[in-house]
Order: sequence, then C-alpha cells, then structure tokens
Amino acid sequence: MIPSDDRDGPEGHGGQEGHGGPEGGAAPEGRVGALADRTGYDEAFLGPVVPLPRLAAAGVETVVLPYTHFSVVLRPDRRLAAATAVCVDGARLVEDVPRDDVWRYDPRVAEDWQAGPEVYRNNSLDRGHLVRRLDPVWGAVAVAHRADADTFHYTNAAPQADVFNQGKQVWQGLENHLLDHAARHDRKLTVLTGPVLHDADPPYRGVQVPLRFWKVAVFVHEGRLAATAYVLDQSPDLTRDADRALAGAVPGAPPPLGAFRTYQVPVADVAVLTGLDLGSLPGADLMPAARSPEARWRRLEAPDETVMDI
Repeated sequence: MIPSDDRDGPEGHGGQEGHGGPEGGAAPEGRVGALADRTGYDEAFLGPVVPLPRLAAAGVETVVLPYTHFSVVLRPDRRLAAATAVCVDGARLVEDVPRDDVWRYDPRVAEDWQAGPEVYRNNSLDRGHLVRRLDPVWGAVAVAHRADADTFHYTNAAPQADVFNQGKQVWQGLENHLLDHAARHDRKLTVLTGPVLHDADPPYRGVQVPLRFWKVAVFVHEGRLAATAYVLDQSPDLTRDADRALAGAVPGAPPPLGAFRTYQVPVADVAVLTGLDLGSLPGADLMPAARSPEARWRRLEAPDETVMDI
C-alpha cells in the first residue's frame, strides 16, 4: 500500500481482462518464468470471501498480475494499477527482512504498460508502494524475502510527492493499528489499495499523476466482515499551498503536489471515486453514518482516530 518506509500508454483493447501476456515488449522466457509460481491474493484468506476489486464499467482493459500474497490489477492505458489486494497475516510476519530496494519491470507485461524509471528520474517524485512493503512479508523466511522483492515491481508503484508529513505517517500506520483490532481473530487483515485514476489527473512524462489514493482494510469482527476506508490526498491545498502550487507549475517539471492529508471516508465513497466494484464491503463499513455532509470525510491526525462503530 502506499508509503511505509516505501518510497523511493497504449490504448485499451475493449474491456478484456487477463493474466499477463502482452503482445509486444516481451521479456526473455527465463525472466517471465521467474514469476510463474506466484499465486497472488487469496480471496478466501479471511474465511468470508473478499473478491479482488474489478472495474464496474466495461470497456477498460485490465490485467491481473499475481505476486507473493498479493495481486495487482493493472490498467495498461494509465500504466498504473487500478487496484491491489494483499493478505496480511499479523501473527506470521517476519521481522527484519532487509529491503530489496531494486525496482524492476514485471516481465510478464510490456514495459510501456508500466510507469518505469523515466517517470522518477531527476525530479521530486517518489515511487510510492501501493502494497506496503511490510504487508506480504510473512510465512517461511524464504517466502517473506520473495514477497519483499515482489513489492519492488513498477506495477506496484505510483508517483507521490517526496514529502513526509503527519498525513503520510498516518497513512503508513493504518495497517498496524487495524491489525490490533483483528488480533482477537488471529491478526489477519486484507488490504485493498490503489490510486484514484481520474481523467483530469495532470500529465507528466507519459503518465498522468494521481492526486489521491484509496485504501480499504477488511478483517473479521464477531464472525462477519468489517471494513474501514481511507483516502490519501496529495492535491495542492490552495488554502495553504497556493504559492507552492503556482510556483511549481512550470513546463517540464512534475505537477505541483500538496502536503499529504489522510481521511477516513465511507467505503461507498471509494467505490464511487474509483469506479471499482467492492462487492459487499460498503455494507460492512464500520464508519458511523455521517449526520452532516462536512462530517462525511473525517481528517485523521493519528491512526487511532479511526472511528469504528463496534
């Protein structure tokens, strides 16, 4: 998922969805085979099924890429993921796995379907992990190391501002906070995350830079699925960042981005923002219904400010 210590297109072809298999830019067979045993995200990991998010509308091509304990739903037309899903087994996390830190293309799809190193070179953008590096790092030690390396594929990254503030720190700490709530049920958590891909996102070096990211965390509470949802906003806050926004809007430079702000939001709002089918999760939302429109999105200053109606 997005940040933790984790930073650093072609037209669609008519609503098809598959697993890998680009028509061009194929990698050597050996490199492709290195990922052939990846089983990806387990929809039944929690017991009750949590489906991999899919775009609700037809007509946009996506490709599902399985990795170790997580999967990426890639949108080739945007060269970014539409969604990711990871299984987190808090009781089996392996500590002190060193960062792989070698970013690489996924050889199963064409390189021009991925936002590669040219997007991040000599500028102020970070490669923000979508699936947080620490989340899939569990199980046998060898599996944990493989999961760590898998998170360093460009398919699991999106451009983010190179600032670290309280809003980003909150975003990074959400999984740890929610694992504590799942502890009474074996510390298992499913996390869905991705960028909000909007047609008006600013263009830069062949990609459109997303201004918002979303996250839905799911666990079992009293035998039923429970969910909370969040949005990380890096759009310029013109009430505070107007000078920075205007100064940053120069030809050839990355689009001006603002300080990170993290909000708890209704799960249903994430479905609307992203166009993703989140199945039954809006009905499992633990956020109490807002009594006023201005209270619908709740800005968080710390992970434990998450509101859960339990």
